[in-house]
Amino acid sequence: MTILRNGALAATLGACAALSPMTALAEGNLLAAANGIEITDAYARSAGAMARAGAAFMAVTNTTDSDDRMIDALSDISARVELHTHIVTDGVARMTRLEDGIPIPAGETVNLERGGLHVMFMGLNGGMEEGETVDVTLVFQNAGEIPVAIPVDLVRGGPMDGRGKGMKPAAAN
Repeated sequence: MTILRNGALAATLGACAALSPMTALAEGNLLAAANGIEITDAYARSAGAMARAGAAFMAVTNTTDSDDRMIDALSDISARVELHTHIVTDGVARMTRLEDGIPIPAGETVNLERGGLHVMFMGLNGGMEEGETVDVTLVFQNAGEIPVAIPVDLVRGGPMDGRGKGMKPAAAN
């Protein structure tokens, strides 16, 4: 009987733990928070099951009174993970690696979104499947490493066709 009770307790605790992320999602879509940085509204996607690249998008809020900077992102989903943005020059969109990272000003939210700032996964090790999660560790200059499980959403924002939502010409940036 003790084994059954412990097993039932473990099952109950496991169910509660599994619901915790869902509760966080329901209460403002907070996926991770540490050292004054909050990660909300995150999702990852690729162009399809055979795609060699994918990306993650999210809102990053700095709740502190000191500027910070996202300087790296780590994941085993792909051969390389880089911080990118899109720049449009003469009507041609090009992704550009952000060598100095992404500034996260004190008290502000920076949106990583299609057609702009994003985390890029290059050389995917396999396809991204709807409903799965991508484990990513975001690295900040001051806040340090923040692990986040980013849900894969292949539908959100429409098809990934290279045009990117919200792109602006480089001269407008």
